[in-house]
Amino acid sequence: MEKKTLPEKLFLLSFKVDRTSHLILDKEACMRCPESERACLWICPSEVYKWDAEKRDIIVSYEGCLECGTCRIACPSGALEWRNPRGGFGVAYRFG
Repeated sequence: MEKKTLPEKLFLLSFKVDRTSHLILDKEACMRCPESERACLWICPSEVYKWDAEKRDIIVSYEGCLECGTCRIACPSGALEWRNPRGGFGVAYRFG
């Protein structure tokens, strides 16, 4: 079987994006978390969470979420409310 890189694997997915995010971030709780402990910035396989150093803020790009749920488990401050996307929205896996 041919080995694929992560970007090649992600290309096999399709997304139906909702207008509202299923990832709700409590920014006050998030900012209390030390930068070195913000697991969301490095644990997400699709890099949904990015640190904006200029604004000192976390950007959540929910549109590319793989719905794996890793972020809700890894968040040490409980700043993330993770909901399933509304019916018909979210990620669609080509092979399962």
